[in-house]
Amino acid sequence: MSGAGDNPDEALVSQARAGNKRAFSQLVEHETGRLLALVTRMLSSPSQAEDVVQDSLASVWLTRHRLDPDKPIGPYLTTVVLNRCRDRLRRRKVAGFFGLSGDDELHSIADDLPGPEALAVSREELNLVQAEIARMPVRLREALVLVTIEGRSQAEAADLLGTTEKAIETRVYRARNRLKERFEKLWGVGWARA
Repeated sequence: MSGAGDNPDEALVSQARAGNKRAFSQLVEHETGRLLALVTRMLSSPSQAEDVVQDSLASVWLTRHRLDPDKPIGPYLTTVVLNRCRDRLRRRKVAGFFGLSGDDELHSIADDLPGPEALAVSREELNLVQAEIARMPVRLREALVLVTIEGRSQAEAADLLGTTEKAIETRVYRARNRLKERFEKLWGVGWARA
């Protein structure tokens, strides 16, 4: 773990805490793309991802006195963003329960590669996987996205989610099995082995 003086962003965090907007912008600039990708995967909505990340960064700015100069900013921002995602998902659930229109829009996966036929098949498969991930319970989805998609270690995911490595391992295993079972039904045995 980081100790005092190990954080390369220490000076920027201190300046941001003092109210320097430019320092804050520099501090979060290299994290924004990763956060957008994380939220898009959690909510299955690129447009909502931008809103959540902007809201999260505004919230961090307003509570900048909580930033710790001795700790890296990335895990803190990830925690704030995940909490915002959980809030959005709870609101969706409540809206769905009362029959109100939710934020469930069809999302396409942007891709610049040639070959429209191959792209159509790939996009359809990605949309199906994304939809399946969106149907998972939040705990399974968080663990799967952090470990499998973002490439974080189980220890990092456990720290971010406030649980144990074993719990993360179990959640990722269950999430993968759900995907495997679902897509073997759709595409036949051996889908996950390809």
